[in-house]
Amino acid sequence: MAEQHPQPGEPAPESAPVRDSGSRILRWAAAAAILGTLLVYNSLNPSGSDTANGVPAAPPAAAASSTPGSADAPSAASTTAPAMTRSVPTRLSIPSIGVDAAFVPLSLGADGTLTPPPMSTPNVVGYYADGPTPGEKGPAIVAGHVDTKTGPAVFLLLSLVKPGATASVTRADGSTATFKVDSVQTYSKAEFPDQKVYGDTADAQLRIITCGGTFDKTKQDYKDNVVVFAHLASSKS
Repeated sequence: MAEQHPQPGEPAPESAPVRDSGSRILRWAAAAAILGTLLVYNSLNPSGSDTANGVPAAPPAAAASSTPGSADAPSAASTTAPAMTRSVPTRLSIPSIGVDAAFVPLSLGADGTLTPPPMSTPNVVGYYADGPTPGEKGPAIVAGHVDTKTGPAVFLLLSLVKPGATASVTRADGSTATFKVDSVQTYSKAEFPDQKVYGDTADAQLRIITCGGTFDKTKQDYKDNVVVFAHLASSKS
C-alpha cells in the first residue's frame, strides 16, 4: 500500500452526534443517516472478503528522514503550545462530529504500509506506534475506518470537520493534548502527498486519516483519503 498511499484505517463511527443543541443533533443525525446509507452500501463486498475496508495505508516511516514541511502548518496567528513528552494515547475526542474513541497501536506491515485497526472493532482509532505520539514534536498519525461491511465506522463524519474545531487526546500519563484543526483535505490515493502529510514538523501536529471519495467496486477500496491537519493548541497535565 506504500504505492497506494496512505490508507490509515477507518475505525467505525464512534459516538452519537454532539448533543449541545437540539437543532444540531438533528442536523448530525440526518447527515449520519445519509452518509451511513451511502458508505455502507459502497462498502458491501460481493465476494464476501474483507478487502473493502476503506482504510488508508500510510507509510509514516518514510517521513522520518524527510525534511520539515510547511504545508498546512499553523499560521502565525495560531496559538501553538509547546510540545509534550512522549506518552501513549488512550482516547480521542472530536466533539463536533461526536467521536469519542479508544486507541489501539498500529504498525507497518511487510509491505511498508500501515496496518489498519481491526475491522471487527470499527469504533476504535489507531495511532502509528513507532512515530510521534499525539502531543510530541512532529506529525502524530491517527487512522480509522469510515465504514465496514456491517455499518458506519468511527470516522464516518470526518470529512465534515471544520477548521477551528478541536480534537483532544487523553494520554496514558494522565495528560490531555488538545489540537485545533487547520484544514481538512481530500487526496486521491493515486497521488497522495506523502511529504505533506507525513513530513517532519517543527512543532507538535496531528494528522487524522480515513478513506473517502468514490468507492471502486472493482478494487473494493475507496479512491481517496480524507486528511485532517491540526496543531497542538494546549495541553493539560
